[in-house]
Amino acid sequence: MAKIRFTSASATRLVLAKVGHPQRDEPLQTSKQVFQVDEADQETLTAIFLKPFKNLSGHRFSHHSSLDQHEMNALSAAIFNSEDGLLERGCDIAKRLYSKTNHPNIKSGDLCISFIKDIEMNGELTQGICILKSESVVPFLSISTKDGDLQLHTEQGINPEKIDKGCLILNHHAQKGYYVLTFDRSGADSRFWVRDFLGVVPMSDPSFLTNKYADMAVAFVKKEEKAKKEARKEQVSESSDVAVAEDDTPPWGTHSAARDAISYFEEKENFSIQEFEEEVLKTPEAVEKFKRHRAEIEREQGHRFDDSFQISKKDVNKAKKKIAAVVKLDTGVEIHLKPSLQAETESVLERGFDEEKKMKFIKVYFNEDVS
Repeated sequence: MAKIRFTSASATRLVLAKVGHPQRDEPLQTSKQVFQVDEADQETLTAIFLKPFKNLSGHRFSHHSSLDQHEMNALSAAIFNSEDGLLERGCDIAKRLYSKTNHPNIKSGDLCISFIKDIEMNGELTQGICILKSESVVPFLSISTKDGDLQLHTEQGINPEKIDKGCLILNHHAQKGYYVLTFDRSGADSRFWVRDFLGVVPMSDPSFLTNKYADMAVAFVKKEEKAKKEARKEQVSESSDVAVAEDDTPPWGTHSAARDAISYFEEKENFSIQEFEEEVLKTPEAVEKFKRHRAEIEREQGHRFDDSFQISKKDVNKAKKKIAAVVKLDTGVEIHLKPSLQAETESVLERGFDEEKKMKFIKVYFNEDVS
C-alpha cells in the first residue's frame, strides 16, 4: 500500500457546482471562475477536504479498450498538465456527474473540485485533485453582536463530517490510470459513484487482495453455517420424534472453520487459489460453492481478483478481528470473547452433546471470577 501523508498538502483553488437531477428537471450550475482560497483559510479547508481519505485502499481508472478513451482519466491529465485548465475541466467533471445522475435514488447535491498541492506519496511531493459531493445541508447556529447586544442566527450549510461522496486523484502512475482514493458513505463501492462516474477499479496490491480473499473466506463460512442450520431445522421439523445429534463442528459450519481459513493466510507467504482449495476447502462441493461465492463478489464489484499474490500480514491480523467475537445460542445465552481468545477458543471452551437432555452444551474453563 502506498504511503500517503497530508501534512504539507494545501488546497489552493476550487471549482464549485450545484448538481441537480436531470430526471427531476433540476439544473446543473457551475462556477464562472476559479475560487482562490485565502491563505488564512487554506490549512483549515485542506484538513476538512483530506480527512476522509486517510487509510483508504487505492483504485485506478480503467477502460475496457484504452485509457485514452477514459473521460475522467483524460480530464485529470489535462488539469495536472496545466492548472489553467482547472475551471474548464472542473466544469466538465461536474457535467459528467450530472449526466451519470440517472437513477431515481441518486440525490442532488453540492460539488467541490479542488486542486491540492504538495501531497506526500512514498516520500515524494505530488499534486492531487479532490472531488467532494455533499447531498444534504444541516442547520448551524451563529451568535453575533449587533447594536451592543447578542443575536442568534440560523444558517444552512455543509457539515464537514457528513460529506457523502469523495475521491482524491493523485498524480502518480499516470500510465496505469493514476492512483485514486474514493469513498461513498451511502454504501461501500456504490455502482453510481465508483463505476459509473469515476470508472475506477481497485488496485490489485497485496493489501487489497489479502483483505478481499480473507473477507470472502469468512463470509463464505458464515453463509454455509447459516444454510446448514436451516437444513438441520427442517430435518428436525420433519422428524419431530427423532432427536438429531450432529457433530457440532461440520467442515464449513463453525468459527473454527473460519479460523482455519485465516490460519492459511498466517502460515503462507504467498496465496495460491489452487493451494487454498486443496488445503482449506478440501472437498469438491466446498470448492465449487466458493467459486460461485467469489464470482458473485467479482460481479458486484466489476473486478476480477488475482489467483495468486503476496500475502500482507498486517491485513491478516485485521481479518482475524472480523471473525465473530460473540457466540449466540438459541436459548438466549451469549458468550463474548476477547479478540485475543478468538484464535484459541479451544483452551477455554469445550463443546459437546448431552444425551439425556438431547441438547448441545458449551463448557467454560476459568481460573477465577474477575467481574
